[in-house]
Amino acid sequence: MKWTRTLAVLGLMLVAPTGLAAEGILPAVTVTTGADGSTQYSVTMQILLLMTALSFLPAMLIMLTSFTRIIVVLSILRQALGLQQTPSNQVLIGMSLFMTFFIMAPVFDKIYEQGVKPYVDETLTLQQAFDNGKEPLKHFMLSQLRLTDLQTFIEISGYQDIKSPEEAPMTVVIPAFITSELKTAFQIGFMLFVPFLVLDLVVASILMAMGMMMLSPMIVSLPFKIMLFVLVDGWGLVMGTLANSFGL
Repeated sequence: MKWTRTLAVLGLMLVAPTGLAAEGILPAVTVTTGADGSTQYSVTMQILLLMTALSFLPAMLIMLTSFTRIIVVLSILRQALGLQQTPSNQVLIGMSLFMTFFIMAPVFDKIYEQGVKPYVDETLTLQQAFDNGKEPLKHFMLSQLRLTDLQTFIEISGYQDIKSPEEAPMTVVIPAFITSELKTAFQIGFMLFVPFLVLDLVVASILMAMGMMMLSPMIVSLPFKIMLFVLVDGWGLVMGTLANSFGL
């Protein structure tokens, strides 16, 4: 219901300008400064900013959530099994997407409660809602990244007055988080790849001992790898490992 309400409000905001403009009552694109020094944007400007933010939504979903780690691990797993197109890319992306929603659900709920809901209820301005809403996401990224990666990007950016990770701006936290996610994904992928590599080596050695050098070891080992993966409940173990790697 929360996300349905949010989408409905956004839809109304997209439809409303047409009727208002026809009546000539839509305020111009203006930016005013309040008595307390805060910046107030007109409704037209807020809609423009929201539409611009929505255009970055796919990139944000991929890079600022658990999606990157999950899709990289599943892709490496498919290569380790020796299956080039099974599961298909659409299946892997779908699995990664719904796993992302499962893992990020607590973070999304906090963003809604602290940012979206107060803005919809008109108790916060757009800037205040944005500042409040980004804090849960920033906290999630800081909990997953490596401090060495964060320190690297802090040094590259030239910031000298950052005393703690919480003081780092999002422009530094985001690339550090992405780098850490790729490192973690490759580490998990390596651990998944090793058992299947050992099985390939065993099958190749047996075929060479039997003098069957013209037969590809990959063809012979493929059904054994699939059988092994199914017998140990591989999909359940992989999904559980991915979820636990985020502290769930």
